[in-house]
Amino acid sequence: MGCRAATPDPRQYKHGSLAHLHPREGPAPSRGLLLYTRHLTFIASLPPIVYISFVSKIFISLSVFCALAVPVLLDAQPRIESQFRITRLKYSGGGDWYNDPSAEVNLLKFVGQHTTIDVDPRYEFVDLLSEKLFSHSFLFVTGHGNVVFSDNEVQRLRTYLTSGGFLYADDDYGMDRAFRREMKRVFPDQDLVELPFSYGLYHCHFEFPGGPPKTHKHDEKPPQGLGLFYQGRLVVFYTYESNPSDGWADPEVHGDPESVRQEALRFGTNIVVWALTR
Repeated sequence: MGCRAATPDPRQYKHGSLAHLHPREGPAPSRGLLLYTRHLTFIASLPPIVYISFVSKIFISLSVFCALAVPVLLDAQPRIESQFRITRLKYSGGGDWYNDPSAEVNLLKFVGQHTTIDVDPRYEFVDLLSEKLFSHSFLFVTGHGNVVFSDNEVQRLRTYLTSGGFLYADDDYGMDRAFRREMKRVFPDQDLVELPFSYGLYHCHFEFPGGPPKTHKHDEKPPQGLGLFYQGRLVVFYTYESNPSDGWADPEVHGDPESVRQEALRFGTNIVVWALTR
């Protein structure tokens, strides 16, 4: 950093006028001080209307700078690793793993407002081969099309799930066949099983006596909640013909009624609470 010019002390000058500056005896003022003083003299000598316009422009410029810079600075703040976050799972195969990025952000905000869970409502994603995979406790996967895992990704996902991780999958219409195929590779000795309406996930925070909500109609089949277990723990929860994550997205994305969005957000909260407490 360069040296900043010293700010002149008004007590050194007579008459309080910047137009008649007479420094006390002492060392000669620095070049920076002289330039600073000349700038102040120029500003003070401006006609009132020009002076007001000049100051107004400075104020507006500072306001614009703050409006643009503050969000960037806030976003750059180091995150607290203990805060809960939902991480989107990136996959190959052509499916739109990235759709509706506002979904998990809105769900996290809702969870933060309706539980005591300390959340970090940001959108982020990870792929199965990333070295950061195991720093994410809750993965979310969705999409409309094909899902393909490599052999290494299959092994990594199995290790992740059997080591304490959790995966929530939501069929956004068109993902079902591919997702079931790939999960069979991850757990070849299991099939996805429908959870009974009495299962704890449907009652752990908000009540869902009929299981998953019907957020979008798709093929107008009954909504289902299915799971895969490891040593008695639900490690994969999959919603089919339900699509609550569409209800988490910003209101203008799908145009869902507010009552439908609230129901979807409440259901998502149950998923989070269950994953963190079981």
